[in-house]
Amino acid sequence: METRRVDVRNWVAAESVGNVVQVGVAHFHAAVAASVVPCQLPAVPGPFAGRVDELAALDRRAPVNMIVGTGGIGKTWLAVRWAHLRREWFPDGQLFVDLRGFSPEGRALAPERALRAFLAALGVPHDAIPVDLDAQAAMYRSLLADKRVLVVLDNAADARQVEPLLPGGDTCTALVTSRRRFKDLIIRYNSRHLPLDVFGSDDAHAVLARRLDADRITAEPTAVADLLRLCAGFPLALGIVAASACTHPGLPLAEFAAELRDLDMPELHDTVLTWSLHRMSAAQRTAFALLAHAPGPDIGLPAAAHLIDLPHKEARVLLNDLTDASLLERRPDSRYALHDLVRAFATSLRLPASVRTEALSRVVHFYTTAAHTADRVTNPSRPALAWPSDPPVEFHDLDTTQAWFDREHANLLATQLVADHPAVWHLAWCLNDFHRRRDLRHDELATWRAALSAADHLTDPHARTRAHRFLGRACNELGHYDSAAHHLNQALELSSDPVQHAHAHRELARTWSQRGDDHRALHHATRALEIFRTADEPVSLARSFNQIGWYTACLGDYDTARTYCRTSLALHRALDDPDGLADTENSLGHIGRRAGRHLEAITHYTNALTAFRIRGSTWQTAQTLDHLAHTHAALDRHDQAQAAWAEAQSLYRRMGRFPDPDRAIADLHPAR
Repeated sequence: METRRVDVRNWVAAESVGNVVQVGVAHFHAAVAASVVPCQLPAVPGPFAGRVDELAALDRRAPVNMIVGTGGIGKTWLAVRWAHLRREWFPDGQLFVDLRGFSPEGRALAPERALRAFLAALGVPHDAIPVDLDAQAAMYRSLLADKRVLVVLDNAADARQVEPLLPGGDTCTALVTSRRRFKDLIIRYNSRHLPLDVFGSDDAHAVLARRLDADRITAEPTAVADLLRLCAGFPLALGIVAASACTHPGLPLAEFAAELRDLDMPELHDTVLTWSLHRMSAAQRTAFALLAHAPGPDIGLPAAAHLIDLPHKEARVLLNDLTDASLLERRPDSRYALHDLVRAFATSLRLPASVRTEALSRVVHFYTTAAHTADRVTNPSRPALAWPSDPPVEFHDLDTTQAWFDREHANLLATQLVADHPAVWHLAWCLNDFHRRRDLRHDELATWRAALSAADHLTDPHARTRAHRFLGRACNELGHYDSAAHHLNQALELSSDPVQHAHAHRELARTWSQRGDDHRALHHATRALEIFRTADEPVSLARSFNQIGWYTACLGDYDTARTYCRTSLALHRALDDPDGLADTENSLGHIGRRAGRHLEAITHYTNALTAFRIRGSTWQTAQTLDHLAHTHAALDRHDQAQAAWAEAQSLYRRMGRFPDPDRAIADLHPAR
């Protein structure tokens, strides 16, 4: 089936149905299943002391609360601690995201990406999540309406990053942490600001006392006083000092104080971190420095093992040593992250250029090879590009593969930014299907732009042509049709390979159809078919027959269209291509309906619907139900029409989009 992507704004001119969440442009959304209760809080922080007044202030909660303070002051520690203490206040769930507003690489998390993760955690299927930020935010607010959910937005860069993530109404609570004070949140949302300062002497003493043996504290009061003075009440510094003292129980505290005092560095955190570094083994120091250069916000054990060039078991021991020293944060699923200040310090450490380069090469190779392996699982029939094998990760099925892509997506995007040219191109290729499944069109566009730049440095004669073609497709998906035509025409001009020409013509057909010119669309689809007839591309040949059938039907020649699509159907059956079968059945339904052969259309639509449900294609399922309802209505089968309408409307609302304004109006009324 050749579907047209259209504007996703919803225009309503009728009595409203469901939850309407904004005036003017309205978004409709289905209710989330009652069983979906997200619990995303990080683990309970380690020994906690002090902050009694601040905890009490948070208890007097407002819809929006903001904890503000310098780096290392303990903002996240306080927020997560309070969230765990008050979990029973939020029975409908707790959402958490690190917005990475002050990461050393300077790439804060986009609110669209945070919203997608929140919506998925709230039970929205990935392919039902809107692309547009406003539509995402509207769906999010609808799902949280009248619920009691805590939303923790950690490490925020600015108010613009935060605002789309704030729940509507006053039943939920948002807890924001940042190094900056956001005046906009005070003005627009009457947010409560909680400034965080260093620990007072009593609270700082309590932190050490909670971590160290009481006899040890009592035996060396002067050393304890020196340590407290040297740490100046900063929780991060106190935590590192306490961790080091715990791991060396036989050393007197006076020795730690003397070493810290001797460093006498201007920056407190650099002093403590440098001192901690002196107590590491050479392997620990190297690993610590290398972790700061790993692409992405965190790292899993397999990737870390490749980065530091150790077997998994030995790498885990080393990473746990760094965690015990409070230099590395352990997260669920054997993942690790560095505090922003710690990462900045580790990045400044000197490593031989060869060590850093080889480590980065290993981790880039890990991510690229793992992505290649994962892509082969999700796309077994897709042409495989040459890439070194020896997969570093095993993928057993589609679900685990998709979960791996979800978990590593930010790291894969970051890897493409630091990779060599072949890996840049290959990562775009391996991420392409994932981006389409998750409807991450802007990421698809960005990765192929990078691939196009890299293609100039590759020996593969088709790399630049393919990059232009996939860029053209990404532009089509975003409605940038002039840019799409430019890139696809470049693909035609650059390559002498007929097969590459055929693929470009197929995509140009989509461009012209979406512009409303089905004559030019049919011209390009016909050119593609002519080439595929003589090439060894059976799947592409079958899909070209279907594409021509669709455009021919759009032009009113239903008998010819049916012939083309039946040929496509037979080829797809012989190839055992379920995706192609589903699309072609849908095209035949379209032809039958337009030709007035409604019973024939219902048969084909029903076959397509079954396949789309199996594939989990929410958008295509909704469209097919929509067409099926109209077909039943044309036969006066009002019960069947009503049932199909109801399900189509539910899916459209869940996605926050309708196919076009006229359809949106019609969908609000019973089929007649």
